[in-house]
Amino acid sequence: MKELDDKKTQELLCTIMEWELAGVVRYTHYALMVTGPNRIPIVQFFQAQANESLLHAQQAGEILTGLDGHPTQKIATIEETYKHSVKDLLEESLNHEKKALKKYKSLLEIVTDSSIYLEEYARTMIGQEELHQVELKKMLRDYS
Repeated sequence: MKELDDKKTQELLCTIMEWELAGVVRYTHYALMVTGPNRIPIVQFFQAQANESLLHAQQAGEILTGLDGHPTQKIATIEETYKHSVKDLLEESLNHEKKALKKYKSLLEIVTDSSIYLEEYARTMIGQEELHQVELKKMLRDYS
């Protein structure tokens, strides 16, 4: 096995943590903005996404500090489009999940053959992000 690049791994985990924390704010905002007859299940979906993003941020932070890294207190930039139809919110969510997937894939590239634990963590997160995309695409089918 090769040596783990601690610096790159810490930097990427910090970025992931910031991205996931931005997801908490994003999904909380979306839950507040949903209107219409299907509001309740969609609000519950977005609230669950916010909770999961917080869990993901905490997981990344725990690994980061375990590698002697220091988590920032920042969140990634959140673009506000001021479009709040359910379709718009779901499309923005899908874009957010696609970007998260790229970050976890980058982590996998960095840690492959360096740490089984970090490889498995990255693969698990990739699987979860891919599943989120599948769910969002299914939810968007009625809007196409």
